[in-house]
Amino acid sequence: MHIHKVIFDTDPGVDDAIALYFALAHPQIDLVGITTTFGNVTVDQAAINAQYLTALAARHIPVTKGIGKPLVNPGVAPPDFIHGADGLGNLPSRALTKGAMDPRSSAQFIVDMACAHPGEITLVAVGPVGNLAMALALEPALPTLVREVILMGGTIVEPGNVSPVAEANIWSDPHAADRVFQAGWRLTMVGLDVTHRVVTALSLFEKIALHHRHPATDTLHHAVKFYTTFYSGLHKHLDATPGCYAHDLLAFLYLVAPDLFRTETGCVRVATEGLAQGQTILDRRPFIDYPQSGWSLNQPQTQVCMDVNAPACLQLFEETLLTAWLGR
Repeated sequence: MHIHKVIFDTDPGVDDAIALYFALAHPQIDLVGITTTFGNVTVDQAAINAQYLTALAARHIPVTKGIGKPLVNPGVAPPDFIHGADGLGNLPSRALTKGAMDPRSSAQFIVDMACAHPGEITLVAVGPVGNLAMALALEPALPTLVREVILMGGTIVEPGNVSPVAEANIWSDPHAADRVFQAGWRLTMVGLDVTHRVVTALSLFEKIALHHRHPATDTLHHAVKFYTTFYSGLHKHLDATPGCYAHDLLAFLYLVAPDLFRTETGCVRVATEGLAQGQTILDRRPFIDYPQSGWSLNQPQTQVCMDVNAPACLQLFEETLLTAWLGR
């Protein structure tokens, strides 16, 4: 059984919490560090949430604080109407937990771990990707040092969620995203084309919480209740049977079960300004040498998830979260 040594770059965030607990529960994932960024919450809150969620699960995993704003564009306020002001559905209280932050920046941590474990580290990035862009600036050889990058973000055919063409993570820091897509590493994009095909029902999180009767799964259930309320108000098909798109979860599902996804490969570029800011554009005709700059035939290639076996994904998620993975 292959064990994936993973650094999780994240902005927790309810769907980030879902993804984190799947990663902790799955036997093929060795989570060696959590790097945090702005996005669903401020970077300070993201680091607090990452520490809190891992402590609740009795796991001691290094957590670092990373970039707090986009590389170029002005930042925007976190979407507290989606994830809550605290990122976890406005928890009424928090248990006392212990744990010190790793003093390194997220970018430095990524570089240090990649150099210490060349060819072994997978970066699973589910927020704006400024930490990856900063790590590339620190170590230009980084693409040769990591095993692969799996990025939750972007969309090719599916309408966007912050504009008609853009997904939130890429839109939030488009300059960083374009650098990441152009870095030349083994990269897979898991975007809205597949995350909008997998709905995790609120009843499933209630089932998981009742099964474990543990503060970690109780916290997750509370957070998902808040998150589901947002989605139920936005999508009519989620109103009758409350549930949510667990976007970030699919990055880890792809890691351990890539056969559940159909992919296309091509150059992906990101529009960095204007009405199309954050649009991820896939060159689906790579045999054409376009006269437009930025689309030469030797551009780095990205594997893009375009379809998914949703029932199998949901089954894998449920089976994994119902195993005995929690410490006491």
